[in-house]
Amino acid sequence: MNNLYVKINLVLLLILSFTSFAQESYILGPGDKVSIQVFGQDDLTIETLLGNSGKINYPFLGEISIAGLTVTQVEQFIENGLKGGYLVSPNVYAQVVEYRPFYIHGEVKKPGGYPYQPGMAINQAVALAGGLTERADDNKISLFKEGDKSKKQKASLDDNVNAGDTITIGQRFF
Repeated sequence: MNNLYVKINLVLLLILSFTSFAQESYILGPGDKVSIQVFGQDDLTIETLLGNSGKINYPFLGEISIAGLTVTQVEQFIENGLKGGYLVSPNVYAQVVEYRPFYIHGEVKKPGGYPYQPGMAINQAVALAGGLTERADDNKISLFKEGDKSKKQKASLDDNVNAGDTITIGQRFF
């Protein structure tokens, strides 16, 4: 029983570590919903959707641009902005509450936009889209990376998807 307890705790720790790492390396962009909190300062807590401008309005700091930053960089930016003039030693915590979607079309049963989750592979994206159609060719998968939609990359079911990416599943002839 103790051995099982240790294994369960180890698995939970690995999952939490991966989620934390994914959030730390994740680059914010339009469509992400973020939460920002300052310990002991409820009036500085916000949850907001990042619009196309990449900017948010934050108390005391006004309009700030956070698109292109990681959550760790957002924490440091806000901490530096509040330090001195407003708070002596602010403790800022930011997290992604909801990731912007990825898109999948072509030979899947339910094409469209779907919620992104860190670590997602194309095969998981296909599953969310209801699976492949009978005419799908799993050797004709294209991936268009967010920010560079003009550049098509050949992909496989095992490749990773990022938020904002577009997946196209091609059709086979026979």
